[in-house]
Amino acid sequence: MTGLILLTIRELRAKLIIVGLFGVATFVWLMLTFALNLDIVDGTLAGVRIFGQESALEQQVEIQNQETGEVETRTVQPFGANPLENIVVGVEQGVAGITFWVVLLLGLFATGSLVASMMDRGQVDLLLSKPVARSTVLGGRLLGIMTVVAVLVIYVLGAVWLVMSLKSGIWNEHFLLGVGVVLAMFAVLYSIVTLVSVWTESSALALIVALGVIVASLVLAPGPEAAVQINQPWRTVYVALHHIVPQFPNATAITWKLAGGETVESWTPFLSSLAFGAVCYAGAFALFRRKDF
Repeated sequence: MTGLILLTIRELRAKLIIVGLFGVATFVWLMLTFALNLDIVDGTLAGVRIFGQESALEQQVEIQNQETGEVETRTVQPFGANPLENIVVGVEQGVAGITFWVVLLLGLFATGSLVASMMDRGQVDLLLSKPVARSTVLGGRLLGIMTVVAVLVIYVLGAVWLVMSLKSGIWNEHFLLGVGVVLAMFAVLYSIVTLVSVWTESSALALIVALGVIVASLVLAPGPEAAVQINQPWRTVYVALHHIVPQFPNATAITWKLAGGETVESWTPFLSSLAFGAVCYAGAFALFRRKDF
């Protein structure tokens, strides 16, 4: 199994996929991190600049008194009573949400062809000639892919967290909780790629189907609340698909809340997505064991 994992990693390195992944990831986290400039004096936030735009810690706004009709000028704090912590946590939440989709799409396009290419004549014959079970061959391939993606997620989120914490002195450990959700949802997405690749041996079709599921999850994200505007029997179909298709937008919201230390009201979207992925992987392994090479 270890040899199969290392073989996958070496293949990714030989194709410069690892270099591209970590190069783009480095650019993303550097851009997001240094877009925020904090002016901290004696541990107190004195100024903030976001993407080159100066943001005031206090603003004067005019509010009309509903009783007297007079216009009053009041001082408001757009970043709250504790602006430094609120800004740092808010930026980290935004980074967690962006990283979720960056990793999903980067990982998909970078590794989407690896399962189908493994079944090319010559390569699959060599792998299956070894004294290992077919499930071990496919499992080693998938574990190699997941290892690279896991390092990528930890690298991006860990680097952003470390830089932000050193710059501000605010160490928000909750931010790192998003690592598990991002990696798990990538595994769910890759289960679709694996199933279609094993079934059809076409990496292009596997990517198309995976992207189609992402688009479907965006359409189905509102759930039963939006279904009241749909006529029967399509309303039932919409609600059923909402519970079956992986819920990537809702998982993004879970990542966002975890990064900010907020309470997640429901883990159902995440758990149902994991169940979908488990079914896809089970189907892929069953097909691979019976496939005639």
